[in-house]
Amino acid sequence: MALTDIDKNLLKRCLAEEPGAWKDFVDRFIGLFTHVIHHTAHARSVRVTDSDVDDLLSEVFLVLLANDYRVLSNFRGNSSLATYLTVVSRRVVVKKMVERRMAEALGHVATQSKLESIPDEQSRQQQLQEDQEEIQNMIKQLPAADAQIVEQYHLQGKSYRQISTDLDIPENSIGPTLSRARSQMRDTKPKTRTL
Repeated sequence: MALTDIDKNLLKRCLAEEPGAWKDFVDRFIGLFTHVIHHTAHARSVRVTDSDVDDLLSEVFLVLLANDYRVLSNFRGNSSLATYLTVVSRRVVVKKMVERRMAEALGHVATQSKLESIPDEQSRQQQLQEDQEEIQNMIKQLPAADAQIVEQYHLQGKSYRQISTDLDIPENSIGPTLSRARSQMRDTKPKTRTL
């Protein structure tokens, strides 16, 4: 889907920091970001409270505002603005969820706190271990180069650009590699669990 004139104008207004532009931007896309948060949480079996959603929305907006709207100014118009923002917000949400789970696993936060998906510590630790083992087993089924990309993107939350730099590969090859790897992992994963 192409960039609409409405979104093009809204983007231009935000980058020019026109009065009211940011409020219009938030009003237009907050529903999309909220949907991304709930969908990502559901896909990862994470229960989110209203407070968690607010925190994650704040994280998304902080990323969009950072460095004089750098994420927005990097948008090249090759897709709809909503598609671009979905990708950006999903990465932010996944990264924050991964960070939270890591912190919980290391004991840095209380287990009965935000983004809690398992009711007690023993079950949570067991689930975490099973998830990690399952992911690692699925990644082992992939060619080494694909496995590195999947691990950096899905487990470490790195962007295409970071992966491209780290692995010295073309940035435009990462998306197709991830799609191929996901398809292969879907074909090999146990039917009772989801990634």
